Amino acid sequence: MSKKNTGGNTFTKSISMTDVLFLSMGAMLGWAWVVMSGVWISNAGFLGTAIAFGLGGSLVIFIGLTYAELAAAIPEAGGGMVFVLRAFPRHRNLGYLAAWSVLFGYVSVITFEAVALPTVIDYIIPVTHQGYMWSLDGFEIYFTWALIGSIGSLLLTSLNYFGIKPATIAQNILTAAVVLIGLVLVCGGIGNGNTEYLQPLFGEGISGIMTVLIMIPFLFVGFDVIPQIASEVKAPPKFIGKILIISIIVAIIFYILIAFGVAVGLTPAELTTSSLATADAMGNLFNSQAFANIIVIAGVAGIITSWNAFIIGGSRILYAMAVRDMIPRWFAYIHPRFKTPTHGIVFLGLLGFFAPLLGHSALNWFVNAGGIGIVLGYLIVSISFLTLRKLEPELERPYKIQYGKTAGILAILLSILFISFYMPGMPSSLVWPIEWLIVGGWYMIGMILYFLGKSRISKKEDKKAG
Repeated sequence: MSKKNTGGNTFTKSISMTDVLFLSMGAMLGWAWVVMSGVWISNAGFLGTAIAFGLGGSLVIFIGLTYAELAAAIPEAGGGMVFVLRAFPRHRNLGYLAAWSVLFGYVSVITFEAVALPTVIDYIIPVTHQGYMWSLDGFEIYFTWALIGSIGSLLLTSLNYFGIKPATIAQNILTAAVVLIGLVLVCGGIGNGNTEYLQPLFGEGISGIMTVLIMIPFLFVGFDVIPQIASEVKAPPKFIGKILIISIIVAIIFYILIAFGVAVGLTPAELTTSSLATADAMGNLFNSQAFANIIVIAGVAGIITSWNAFIIGGSRILYAMAVRDMIPRWFAYIHPRFKTPTHGIVFLGLLGFFAPLLGHSALNWFVNAGGIGIVLGYLIVSISFLTLRKLEPELERPYKIQYGKTAGILAILLSILFISFYMPGMPSSLVWPIEWLIVGGWYMIGMILYFLGKSRISKKEDKKAG
């Protein structure tokens, strides 16, 4: 598939392996470890949280192995969709479903971060917001509160609009800051934490662990940004696969260590009343509000790294779909000077701009609803991985994983298992009506765009035939 848009411009190979590592890690770490850690510990306890991340991390690693092999073998913009179309060339609808589902995860993170930004700013600089607009799910939404998230969206959109290099430089610096400050919390927990606070080790038991488990796909979506930008990486393909797996393992370890730091830094009573448990734990461990604010600053950095990564990845998915006439060709435009898919970037920026109008409650909505799309996309890619192993055994695989059939089967089984967790009747099922309406609305839009794309292809074929 040609990577040219209507103006004949192409992506440039300007992303180094360091950029790739920090892009993936920054996408996975993000802000959720600051705002959601109290929920993890309250529901599952430290040991239950560690088990949830271990089980969820296993899913992500097996999925990651399939992506790693395919990204190195087929380094084209579009990632998972490209793999599916290669395995099932006569089933464009399957490739479309995979791309649209993963894009759902990306969009859920972008909108999550736009809502998270004013939440974290309020912690550092408490103000009385002005311009009451409405209430949603008990949260009062003010114009000045929403404006913070909207301005953040404008800044991140601009950063990506003007070229990939400024975005990756910012990503590297801020991701390093997130990891370093997170390790300060862990050191505080080891040196000053109270292990008595670890009780109860399993929180609310199985139901609590399940509550954390369904968040895992959302928390780890990010490693698959790497395949989206594989065509822009200036390094041998085999290193792309290695970096992808390394980034997943680092993220799993980071999350478990953060959970430990929070668990030994706050009493069970403090956990239930804290709005930002990670920050409050840091303040307790070092007996300093300044240290609490440092964690929140790291959270701001995490918001930016995650937000930035998914604008990069999401705009490439939109581009790859558009050049195949799956969605309007408008999304295939690459800026002649900046070499970025600027129309896709602007579209994602607009979603982030309006997301704060949904208020603080949207944080949980986006985490849960987006997760089901992510896992569905992973399932289709895993099936494609096994199919390509069978149909194209001679395909050059610079990063060929051992026991590929076993890894592929486990990836498929774990994906199906995780999808079941979201279904009605499960302790961790999506909330009716809002979360299911978000899911239904997203796929309804996808169906409309898909049939519009089929209509465009039919018209082109009719013109050729005539």
